[in-house]
Amino acid sequence: MTPSLSSSLENGPHRLCVLGGGVLGGQIAWHSAFKGKSVIVYDIDDSALERCRASHDHYAGIYQADVGAKPEAIAATRARLAYTSDLAEAVADAELVIEAVPEDPEIKRQLYRTMAPLLGPETLVATNSSTLLPADFADDSGRPERYCALHFANLVWIMNVAEVMAHPRTSRTTLDSVTRFAIDIGMIPIPVEKPRNGYLINSWLVPLLTASLTLLREGVGSAEMIDRTFMKMWSSAAGPCGMMDIIGMKTCFDVSHHWGEVDDNDEMRANADFLHQHFLANGKLGLPSGEGFYRYPDPAYSQSTFMAIPDHSEAGHIAAQVLKGMAG
Repeated sequence: MTPSLSSSLENGPHRLCVLGGGVLGGQIAWHSAFKGKSVIVYDIDDSALERCRASHDHYAGIYQADVGAKPEAIAATRARLAYTSDLAEAVADAELVIEAVPEDPEIKRQLYRTMAPLLGPETLVATNSSTLLPADFADDSGRPERYCALHFANLVWIMNVAEVMAHPRTSRTTLDSVTRFAIDIGMIPIPVEKPRNGYLINSWLVPLLTASLTLLREGVGSAEMIDRTFMKMWSSAAGPCGMMDIIGMKTCFDVSHHWGEVDDNDEMRANADFLHQHFLANGKLGLPSGEGFYRYPDPAYSQSTFMAIPDHSEAGHIAAQVLKGMAG
């Protein structure tokens, strides 16, 4: 029989620990603090925490410009945030721990095993995994009844959805509490009714990004042309290559590499090699480093000219691009 949760958790967890201050972990931490939660960010060393702090400085400007946050709200958000590389300190008082470490099963598994004896008896744990199932790590969590998935989308202040997925031993009270937390911080909870790698979002996003990488790797189209086509067809603010920049090249590489091996998929293996050779090896991590397919903070796809009908003078250049691949 599953122990009952305390009244504080029944009303939605307030004290949050985010494991991993990378692209999405940093966003979850900042946004949760902005929405009134007390948040501590854990990462492996001081350099990783400094990168998270720098990203939070960046989000402060975004939230003032795009969300309409007042200076006092930004100051209050900062006051609710703490940072540590001491795992025991990070989780000591947490009511909810959200794991947002790299999409590598062994990294996640080892972290859970190390963390399990450090948790309080009522602490809930949720994975922000984008393609892996909570069932994969339920035993490693040390508290399967209090463990589930809560998967966020990048740009949480705009793409405010959170996918909730259980495994066979997740308790109803855990799901109730985690869903209340998502609502507390302004998310639209999306129930994933049957466990599936990729959940809802990544079940269509990963194939899209895989196809786009293959088109690029095989020289069928440039990043700009792939993105222009997608943005025009679907009235999107960014195309697949811009999306990969936002997600971060390391996460894109991890997903391609992992599923290339698991599914014996040569296309995904080749795409992982392409990402490593052309981006990771050159320090181009996408939005986190300021350069990926595009340069930031003002990527070409955000400019009004990106989707403009070209002048007649461009016709010759376009025709040359068409013939370029034929010469190979």
